[in-house]
Amino acid sequence: MAEAVAIAARPVRAKLSRDDVIMRAAMVVLGLFLLAVIVLPLYFMLSKSFETYSFRFESIEFQINDGDGWGETLNALTLGESLGVITPERITTTNGGRFQATELFPDFSFRSPRLYRIRNARPDAGGFMLGGGPVFHTDWVEVTSNEFRRVQIRPALSTGLGNYVAYVNTPSLFFSVYNSLFIAVTTTVIVIGLAFFYAYALTRTCMPYKGLFRVVALIPILAPSLLPAISLVYLFGNQGVLKALLMGESIYGPIGIVIGSAFWTFPHALMILVTALSISDARLYEAAEALRTSRLRTFLTVTLPGAKYGLISAIFVVFTLVITDFGVPKVIGGQFNVLATDIYKQVIGQQNFQMGAVVSVVLLLPAVVAFVVDRIVQRKQVALLSARAVPLQPKPNRRIDIAMAFYCGAVGIVIVGMLGMAFWASLIKFWPYNLSLSLNNYNFDVMDGGGWEAYGNSIRMALYTAFFGTVIIFSGAYLVEKGRGFRFGRGLIQLLAILPMAVPGMVLGLAYIFFFNHPDNPLGFIYGTMAILVLCTITHFYTVSHLTAATALKQMDPEFEAVSASLKAPFYRTFARVTVPVCLPAILDVSIYLFVNAMTTVSAVVFLYSTDTTLASVAVLNMDDAGDIAPAAAMAMMIVYTSAGMRLLHALLTRGLQRRTQAWRTR
Repeated sequence: MAEAVAIAARPVRAKLSRDDVIMRAAMVVLGLFLLAVIVLPLYFMLSKSFETYSFRFESIEFQINDGDGWGETLNALTLGESLGVITPERITTTNGGRFQATELFPDFSFRSPRLYRIRNARPDAGGFMLGGGPVFHTDWVEVTSNEFRRVQIRPALSTGLGNYVAYVNTPSLFFSVYNSLFIAVTTTVIVIGLAFFYAYALTRTCMPYKGLFRVVALIPILAPSLLPAISLVYLFGNQGVLKALLMGESIYGPIGIVIGSAFWTFPHALMILVTALSISDARLYEAAEALRTSRLRTFLTVTLPGAKYGLISAIFVVFTLVITDFGVPKVIGGQFNVLATDIYKQVIGQQNFQMGAVVSVVLLLPAVVAFVVDRIVQRKQVALLSARAVPLQPKPNRRIDIAMAFYCGAVGIVIVGMLGMAFWASLIKFWPYNLSLSLNNYNFDVMDGGGWEAYGNSIRMALYTAFFGTVIIFSGAYLVEKGRGFRFGRGLIQLLAILPMAVPGMVLGLAYIFFFNHPDNPLGFIYGTMAILVLCTITHFYTVSHLTAATALKQMDPEFEAVSASLKAPFYRTFARVTVPVCLPAILDVSIYLFVNAMTTVSAVVFLYSTDTTLASVAVLNMDDAGDIAPAAAMAMMIVYTSAGMRLLHALLTRGLQRRTQAWRTR
């Protein structure tokens, strides 16, 4: 009897259905995918930053034979210090660092009949290079003078904070932190101010041509961040048409970086602020008007508090975009170093991957802090519209409407002017001496950078990213939002899906080098191929796409899945016949978002392309480095043309499909 009662008291666990098993298996696969593309690469990069290579000279010994037998044993450290060729700065090096053994023997001559012996006193000391290969054993190795001139002492690997100490003690590197913060804060203040009043004009006034102003403001999204920097060179550079306006100041430095960064981050802030200002309760303004509150006080006590969460999000978005951007400071930064360009110089210029990893970790910190603070603030956000709220309808005010139209017109002229300058420069034969128009700059095959093949690679990569990225991201969002049970797994996948937003593109690209180029990685075969570019781009822009898909899925009533389950219809049939058609607008938005960003991204792929997979955005960078600025402008404009064309095609396709699949929304 007692056993029967105990059995009855046990909680009854529902038996997993076939759909539950399949969905959980799919969640496991998705979780492993996200681990492989974001967590493990970052772990490898972090571990790489703690790798320190230093010479263990005290463990290298020599003997010399001048014809009368081997002499006394000489220690490399003692020899080097007595000659002054071994200093504390030379002991720490990179994994590619080598020390020529002949530096320890001032009277060395490769023609001498002298014989040398060399050995490792300790097998873990790093060894030395001889005959093209490393020697680690502790036996004496005898060589002739001609052979000895090729002997190189190798550094030994250890772990610790040595790289971080070296970073802090290198003023030129450490000062980049201040430069990056200065640029990010300055640009954020400027952009938020400009974007807020632009968004206010679009949402709270009755000014004319709102649609035109909205389209113009979003143009920078279609261009790589390199384009405004190139335009600034032609406008304010040494041969610029408006150079006199700078009154002796140079555009190559913080001024150019701030202007260029403000150009391409402006639409990102604007979209957030337009959304924030579109949600308001007209009753608050009616109450303020009834109390005869001044317009300024109403703005400060009603408008700003109502949009504060949007303002905070816009601030952190712009700050993160600017501090992690590589394109603008690379082209127009001059000698003004920032963290993103330091990573590039350490990896590409000096092949110092360990220090590149250190700078990446430093760059990752402000991005993560901004992301975490933004998420905390968003959790505190409360609904601004209740069921009784009255949507605010702006009232005509001739003076304010005209003023805002002039303001938006001035901002629009700057945006169109920057784009127009790049377009004009791409058609000039030889700036500034021959201003006749020509298409010679579009003959990319004779330029350094990648040619038309690079442009074709970008289109292929963008199409692959849009297709595979949309399938992976929307399916993953479906599993998270519509899956039953398995809360821990779904929560973990949600966390992994949000994580890429906090990782700068250059950091992710460098992390991919360490992870996928590791000799023990079974996925290493994709390194240097188009696949790794697609994978990195999908990961880099995963979060926004995931949130877009998740928002669309949350709008669907769970009853769809409940009814399907009661009818014993498999979930994948419901997914294909109901979920996908209903969420088609969001799916298309995700695909075009991935395509445009794949066309314009530079930082995420600059470390990963090969000679066969050079991209258009990378070609712009390479042409600029080679001094071919006009062809670089032409390639940047090709990216703009392609992105704009796909945006237009997306709009037409969306309108046509909505008539077929979204008719239920109008009933």
